[in-house]
Formats: sequence, C-alpha cells, structure tokens
Amino acid sequence: MSRTVNPPCDKASHRWRRRAVRLTATALGLATLFPLPAVAASPTPVASAAALHGEILSRDARDTWHWATTSGDNRALPFIIIDKANARVLAFDAAGTLRGAAPALLGMARGDDSVPGIGQRKLATITPAERTTPAGRFQAAIGHDLEQDILWIDYDSALSMHRVIVGRRVDRRADRLASESVADNRISFGCVNVPPQFYNDVVRPLFTGTVGIVYILPETKPLRTVFAIPELRLASK
Repeated sequence: MSRTVNPPCDKASHRWRRRAVRLTATALGLATLFPLPAVAASPTPVASAAALHGEILSRDARDTWHWATTSGDNRALPFIIIDKANARVLAFDAAGTLRGAAPALLGMARGDDSVPGIGQRKLATITPAERTTPAGRFQAAIGHDLEQDILWIDYDSALSMHRVIVGRRVDRRADRLASESVADNRISFGCVNVPPQFYNDVVRPLFTGTVGIVYILPETKPLRTVFAIPELRLASK
C-alpha cells in the first residue's frame, strides 16, 4: 500500500515547494499547452436539473453552476465548485454534468482571502486565523508533490486539492471527513482534503491532460462580489 504524503500546505515548511518545482512542471506548463478558449462553443452546456443526477446544491452552488455553464465562463473545460459553507466538493465535466460530489476538509479559519505571501512562509509562522481557503475562480491543473499527484488550485499560495492525509492522530482527519456534521471539517492550513476514492475516480480523470476551473465559493462575502453572476429572475407568467 502506498503511503499518503503531506502536500505542501501541510508540510513542515513551504520551502518544500522550491525543491519540488521540477516535479510540478505539469501544473505550471499546462496553461501554455492548453490555453483557455475564448468562448465555450463546445460541448453544449446543459444547465438542467437532470445534469445534477439528484444532487441537492446550495443556492450559491446552484447559481454558480448555472452561470458557469450557460455563460461559458468555464470555457468548455471541466470544473469544480467548492462549497465552503457546506464543506462539499462538486465536480463537473466540460458540459456541466455532475460527475461526482464528496465532503471536504478545509482551512481552519473562516475567511475568503489569502494572506499575501503565505505560500512562501513556514507553516509554524501561520496563525490559526490565517489558515483560510480563499474564495475565487482559479485555473487548476494536476501536478505532483514528491510522491503523488495533486490538483494545484493556486501554486503561488500553495493551495491544492488532494487526498485526505493521515496527519497527526489528534486531528482525526478521516473521522472528520466521514462525519455528517460540517462543523468539524475545518482543520487544514487552507488546502482542500477529499476522500481518496473521489480524487482517484473523479478529480484526476477530469483534469488529466487538461487544465480546468475551480470555483471556491465565499463564506464571509456575498457570492456576487466574488463572481460576476447575474441575479436569476423567474420567467414572467
């Protein structure tokens, strides 16, 4: 059995990132190899309930999914919505069809911004209040740490999505991820921990050989101050 390795956001020092630059060339180079298309001409977006396969989305997650697919903001690329308020990750193909959903562990602190330069700091200097999972729209790609693949969301701030790590026994990360409550899902330095099977079966196949978009929903700011989502209006009767 392979050993789960801490990714950069949970290692003893972010200086690890400089030693792993050559191993993360995939993450840094995919934007050039697979540039974002100007418009989402294909595949045809599908913003219908059937595309969600019965998954119940929060209002903000549903508005983001509808906007991403109907406006073409996802640029015909696979995308992920991270619903921080509900500690849930939703993964979609390029057409907006749900391919999987799973619980997630997130940054210990509530907040929607990263501290400037946090990706270059030692973890020991990062206070609990600074351990946020920032909100925003990110271009993401598969990269590697020293021993495994991860999804780089924002390389400069050392923000990634990866399989849940074992970590310290007192952190009980696997237990937190399996619990029905979302109150105990705040434990990381900011990275997004997901179940290994979800990462292996859903995230990795969607992002292999391409970049994609990750939308991290805000939890302290209104949704429409982060994304340019128009207010949805009911059709006139």
